[in-house]
Amino acid sequence: MKQLIIYNFTFFILLMLVGCTSSPTGEAKGEERAWDVDYNFVLSADSLVLQEDRPMHLLIVPEQTDSFVVYKDDPLVVAQIEIIPEDSIDSVWVKVARDQLTQGWVHESTLLDAVVPDDPISQGIHLFSDRHVVATIALFVIALAAWLFRRMKRRRFHIVHIDDIASPYPMLLCLTFAAATVLYTTIQIFVPQLWVNFYFHPTLNPFGQPTMLTIFLALAWLIVILAIAAMDDIRRSLNATEAILYTLSLLAILAVIYLFFSLTTQYFLGYFLWMAYAALALWQYLRRHRPRYRCGLCGAPLHDQGTCPKCGTINR
Repeated sequence: MKQLIIYNFTFFILLMLVGCTSSPTGEAKGEERAWDVDYNFVLSADSLVLQEDRPMHLLIVPEQTDSFVVYKDDPLVVAQIEIIPEDSIDSVWVKVARDQLTQGWVHESTLLDAVVPDDPISQGIHLFSDRHVVATIALFVIALAAWLFRRMKRRRFHIVHIDDIASPYPMLLCLTFAAATVLYTTIQIFVPQLWVNFYFHPTLNPFGQPTMLTIFLALAWLIVILAIAAMDDIRRSLNATEAILYTLSLLAILAVIYLFFSLTTQYFLGYFLWMAYAALALWQYLRRHRPRYRCGLCGAPLHDQGTCPKCGTINR
């Protein structure tokens, strides 16, 4: 059960990290297309209308054109790409096939708005690119913060940065998550094609990638390691109720960090704010939350001398 909680927590923050505010499906003019013939998609829209007849250069849309519909979750493979310069709507037509008997043509822009690559990482990015999902996360964070604030008024509990546990991992997790968010937004601003290529050809291997993507993937793996270490220390340091409250507050803070730094980095303030945040968080931990003592019986870290919260021994 504890391992399941750790894995779900890690999966959530990773998906939240790679989620984006707009789906990276288009290519800028003059850029090489990130996908080609034989690329596999899955239909994410409710339906998609395909034209049976091949588009003609002088007759873009024939008056009598047979068409058919494919539906949500249908697999589609790119069979052919045709350039029709005379088409004022979209000069690129794509032939896709659901199976040997079900094949048809559609504008590239229409296709990309309705499909997602057939890869779980790409599908996770697409899920968190939905504005409704982002709005839901924002509402969840607000509701969770309000509930935790009311809970704090009734009963004091630990929370990262404010009344932290005797572990550096939650603090380091927040700093690393903020750094990854700043880097992700930087990639979106300065090298969007890099993220487009990653979206269509995702990988978890940081080696052999462009420098910015290598750093981003390394930070993502570091987040996984820190999340597991933090959850383990939370389990060791707190009882079940306090551990749940602390984990919920940590999730809320991570969500706030993502929304805050993804927004401020778009206006080039995120870099300076991250440095200030890192300095303040490290100073707060070293000054107030770093354990200065250890229990003489069980060795548990202690902020101050007195009763050990783990074994009850009085330390003087």
